[in-house]
Order: sequence, then C-alpha cells, then structure tokens
Amino acid sequence: MARSGSIQKAAKELNVAASAIDRQILLLEADLGVELFERMPRGMRLTAAGDALIALARRWKSDERKAASDIRQLQGIHQGHVRLAAMDSHANGFLPLFIEKLAIEHPRISLEVEIASPDNALSALVAGDVDIIAAFNLSPRRDVHVLWSADLPLGCVVAPGHELANGKTTSLQEAVHYPIALQSKALFIRRYLDARYGWLFTDPQKAVVTNSLQLVKQLACSGRYIAFTSELDAAPEITEGSLIFLPVRDKGAEPQTVGLAIDARKPLSRIGRIVADMLKDEIELCLERVRLTRPRHTETS
Repeated sequence: MARSGSIQKAAKELNVAASAIDRQILLLEADLGVELFERMPRGMRLTAAGDALIALARRWKSDERKAASDIRQLQGIHQGHVRLAAMDSHANGFLPLFIEKLAIEHPRISLEVEIASPDNALSALVAGDVDIIAAFNLSPRRDVHVLWSADLPLGCVVAPGHELANGKTTSLQEAVHYPIALQSKALFIRRYLDARYGWLFTDPQKAVVTNSLQLVKQLACSGRYIAFTSELDAAPEITEGSLIFLPVRDKGAEPQTVGLAIDARKPLSRIGRIVADMLKDEIELCLERVRLTRPRHTETS
C-alpha cells in the first residue's frame, strides 16, 4: 500500500479485496490513534506517522531474518539470506562471476541483488532494505560503515582505432577535441566533472548525454566518441579489447573509489561477512585483470 499509493493498486498486487485492505488500515489507525495515510483525490500518501511505522516494520523484518540466520550459524550451517545493492556497471562486470562462485562455494546462502544508483543504494542501506552495498564514491557518514574501498583513477575509454588509443595516458585538453559520450548528472562522475572541469562541455553539439552506462560504452566502442569513466565501469570491454582505458594525467584529477558498506548501527552477520569478503576478492580480481592490459600499450602520448 505504501509503495503503490493506492488501495486499488495494492489490492491487485496482493490479490486481496480492496475493502479488506481498507478495513485493516482503518483498524490499525484506530489502534494507534493516528492517521497513517493522507487521503487524496487520486490516491493515498503516507503521513509522518506512516513513514515511521514503515521504517520500523522494515527494520523488524530485517532483524527477523538476521535472527534466523544467526540461529542457523550457531548450528554450524552457513545458511542465510543476504540483500545486496550494486551499480548498473557491476551487472555485466564482476557480479555474474561473484554470484556463480558464491553459489558453488556456499549453496545454502541465498542472494538478493538490487541494481541502484549510489544515492539510492545508500538510502536502501540506511532504511534497512539491503544488508550490503557495493557503490562508488561513498562519503563518510555516521550511520554507514565502509568495510573496504579501493581507488579508481579518473580516465577515459576509447576504441582501439581511436586517435588517442596510441598513448598510455591522456589529458583533458586532448580529450576535449573529440565527441564525448557523457553520463547524466545522476552519477557522481558527471557531477565531479561539471564542478571541476565544466569547460569540457561548453559545446553541446559534441556531447551525447544519457543515464545508461551501457549506451555510453557502446558509443565509445563505435570509435567516434570517448567516455570519462573508471576501469571498473568498463572492465568487460577493456579485458576483451574492445575499449582501452587511458588514465587522465592532469594534476588534481582525483580518483573515484569503489567500496563495500554496511549499516554502522548493527553488526554484520557471519553470512554477511562471507558475502562481503567474497565480493571484495572478486572486485580486486576484476581490477587486476583489467590492469594487466595496460602494458600492451607501450607508446608514449
């Protein structure tokens, strides 16, 4: 109901009569002595009290899962359920290999993966909707504990036949002469580039803007466009040779980071630790594979 914003929509999703849902809401509001929903002409919206109740219910559900997992661990069984939020670029990068290894080594651990933006992943973690997040550029917060992180040098990717591909590195002054496939402002790297190097995008005719990283990489593979991104974002393409990663050598070009984080307000279960450790190892292996391709490009820029 809170998610759908309508009793009729909730009834269809749950396959329950709308009148039964409405009756339960009214009974709960009567018991609590507060309105949980604001009734509007075109639906219903949570009140502050409703928001608080939803957050509490989600935390109860999370605690119930953790308690069940802890009991199984006391019995010596590595069995449980872990909810992970990861980035779009991870879906065709290290995630499939990680999931396969987890299934082989720990078949009793079930995994739920949500693909989200860094901002939405953080919100889901704090709300108790996920247990672990793998995200870029995690900022320090009291309620978030970063388990592990690694630097990702700022760079651009180009097709092997591109003019820039002969160099070991590139500069922003060099890169600006070519059409750019640019991420939307929903992503940190675009916000960072806008804040520090806004002059890169003064000619709108030389840039294509999209919220799809997959499209950004496909445009770079075409040979016409370059794209500013990290090694991890383009790991499959760099490894197979369809894209080349060129670190940006400009002074002050700060690296991005990739990290794993949990809710600082509650301990990570043993099952969660197993998942986090395997995920860290897989990201490090992915970066190692990508960086082994660099020595092949030996000409200087």
